Amino acid sequence: MGMVQRFVESAKKFLQWGKVILPFSYIKFYPPQFVIRNPVVEGVKAAFHQHREVVVIVFNLKNINELAEQLGQFHHIRYMRSLKRYFRVIIEQELTKGDIISLHDFSGEGVTLYFKASDHSSISEIDGIVNKITNEVEQTLRIQQPAVIPQFNTGYMFVEKKLTSVEDAVALAQKRATMMAEKRVDSEYNELVYTMSKIILQKNIKLLAQPIINLATNQIQAWEMLSRGPKGTLLESPLTLFSVARQTGMLYDLEMIVFEKALQQIKETECRQDIFVNCTPLTLGNMSFIRDLKSLLHKFRGISPEQITFEITERDSIEEIKDFIHNIRVLRLMGFKIAIDDTGSGYASLNTISEVMPDIIKIDRSVIENIDKNTVKESMLKGLLLVAKEAGSLVVAEGIENAEEASVLTRNKVDLAQGYFYAKPAVMVKNFAT
Repeated sequence: MGMVQRFVESAKKFLQWGKVILPFSYIKFYPPQFVIRNPVVEGVKAAFHQHREVVVIVFNLKNINELAEQLGQFHHIRYMRSLKRYFRVIIEQELTKGDIISLHDFSGEGVTLYFKASDHSSISEIDGIVNKITNEVEQTLRIQQPAVIPQFNTGYMFVEKKLTSVEDAVALAQKRATMMAEKRVDSEYNELVYTMSKIILQKNIKLLAQPIINLATNQIQAWEMLSRGPKGTLLESPLTLFSVARQTGMLYDLEMIVFEKALQQIKETECRQDIFVNCTPLTLGNMSFIRDLKSLLHKFRGISPEQITFEITERDSIEEIKDFIHNIRVLRLMGFKIAIDDTGSGYASLNTISEVMPDIIKIDRSVIENIDKNTVKESMLKGLLLVAKEAGSLVVAEGIENAEEASVLTRNKVDLAQGYFYAKPAVMVKNFAT
């Protein structure tokens, strides 16, 4: 083989390694190091500028060696090309085109997706996206080749905003999402599981409180408790903390610790206002939830369930959670109140309202942002207020950041509001809470 031919072959391999499959009508090629430091990083920076979260999802074909043996080298290459093509098509169907930053082929064993999520990013929503994409790809490939059954390992991670370098944040998120997907023995995955287990064992989380204001009296009516992991660690961010807990099977334990910490703060600060505690349907529907809840109430005697509102924060399908509706009924009989979070951000929240008939509806920030400049958003607000009136629910508007937004709420007689315009989350102390 001549020198020129060898150079051409080397160049082909180089380009094949650096291929980036973008969700557009054209294809670009970059070496892996430039993929991370150029188009992806620019997309992440733009998303952060829009106050959006960025999620990286890794889809790895876990039975790639079996497929290679079953198909042979030539057919295996064609199969992998088909797999990545189907991924691109299905992802474009499932996600808004403008939210897709890019879809990479790094290792040849699968693909990595970067996309923009909302600023409040539901972890169950990410889980749902992952499951739907993998299920549709698997089903499509099975139809094409029934004898071949693809199996995927998946993992996801949010790109941290707090790191000084976006390049480092992207690389770290990529690495940890891959780690969650592969779940390698004797790898950093085990260290992450150990760290999460240690947080659970030591109950090493901190709660901040953000006031909820009664707009008629301009007084604090309630507090929402917000969780943070150990300071200065990867798991300090609530998005990362709860996404890792969910992927490692520790979500229920973590959320029960949050509730215990909330009761502890009520007792220590002698708080008399209502307390909102975030909780996923998976936890609320756990068969052990009511029993464990009663045990905590016994531990913190004197705190009335009527002071506590469970805020449903995620979009898991409640129809598939066996004990969810039953437990909600029991909670109401005990005196607890139920709130639905992120109303207005999609159909799922409205469907949950009809199923649960909550005491409180929290209107999502996406409806409130710039509502003073957008008559359509004000119309949406009025519509949600009618829904709340029909359900017999109070309304909390979330994410108020300026006086102009607040004035629209007052004009429309919204019950309650919270956001940085009123106060940022802070550690609750005795004089602060009374």
